[in-house]
Amino acid sequence: MIRLVAIFWLIASAAFAVQPDEVLDDPALEQRARELSKGLRCPVCRNESIDESNAELSRELRILLRERLVDGDSDEQAVDFLVARYGEFVLLRPDTSGVNVVLWYAAPVMLLIALGIGWTVIRRPVAAPEALSDEEKAELQKILRS
Repeated sequence: MIRLVAIFWLIASAAFAVQPDEVLDDPALEQRARELSKGLRCPVCRNESIDESNAELSRELRILLRERLVDGDSDEQAVDFLVARYGEFVLLRPDTSGVNVVLWYAAPVMLLIALGIGWTVIRRPVAAPEALSDEEKAELQKILRS
């Protein structure tokens, strides 16, 4: 029973992030705010959206986003305002243009390079071991006798 309650608590915890005093009166505007906040990262919690986070900074970002929407900003204008203020880090899915292209493609390229190096090393022929010299054979026999 305790496990079941814990599971429901974890599932419902994201629903408790947005406080009742943050919710807008206009349901359509509130829905827009919810959709936008799902794509914005909490600067405190890292890979958690501000819609799911209980951090105070996320609360402030949710309120700021709602204020911008109430003031008449479009979705893009509201998100651009937050990006201008907090940087691209606030986006859960950053832009894939400009300098960010390097970040998006660096990992797959590095993986391919590593696989190529690994394949080359594995496929390289191994040289046959050299035969022992007479001195080395004598030393080996000495070691084996003791």
